[in-house]
Amino acid sequence: MINEVGIDTKFDFRTDATGPDPDNTSPTLKRYHQFLWSKFLPNGKIFNLDSESGNGYLYHKSELGEFVLTSDSVLPTFSRRKRYALIEQIPHEDVAHFDYITYTIGGMMIFPGNKIDGRMTINGARGCHQIIADRFDLTVECIRRYYGGEESPLYAVLARYDSFFRLFSDFKGYVDFFLLQDLVVGDYSAVRFFTPFNNFQSSPLPQNIEAYTLFRERTIAFVESRNDRILAHCADHPQTHRGQ
Repeated sequence: MINEVGIDTKFDFRTDATGPDPDNTSPTLKRYHQFLWSKFLPNGKIFNLDSESGNGYLYHKSELGEFVLTSDSVLPTFSRRKRYALIEQIPHEDVAHFDYITYTIGGMMIFPGNKIDGRMTINGARGCHQIIADRFDLTVECIRRYYGGEESPLYAVLARYDSFFRLFSDFKGYVDFFLLQDLVVGDYSAVRFFTPFNNFQSSPLPQNIEAYTLFRERTIAFVESRNDRILAHCADHPQTHRGQ
């Protein structure tokens, strides 16, 4: 569906990417990110994102600070994961649809993209950490704990980008800004996980067909709900972006 400002929540960013990674090479994705997240912060200040500064994918500099931001497709399907034989038991059409929907705007986020002291970015750390395995629900749980001053597998990397997270005041501010309400319970006190959560004590990879099916269904439901929320937000706040 396309809304009045031109956000097509059915658009597959792989289709206009000029390279293998749509996060870096899809012009439509970059335009959507710039439009959606150039808006007022919880403190009332405008967070304009510049796509042509030459300082990175998206860039912001003001009294709020200096931020270099990159896109991240945050919802893995594990369809191309090596040594994950379980995926071969899933019908091809189910895997193809799962891959497709995670490359719509509801499956995309932005994070700081500048390395600090040569260490991993958030994107890199969450993809490489064996307890997270790129899963967004587990990443958001780490972010929830960070705002609460609690340890998590990603605490150190999140702390390196504390100035970014302070932009949103608290966990609720972060969730509301990026339209992630469908990934948390109503009072923002807990994350709605895609598989049963064991306090980071078990593998993030679904271990059987039933678990993978649950993971896929819940991930798709989240993307569809967030896509609807993005459309509704744009319709309700057409003038809140870029300070207009």
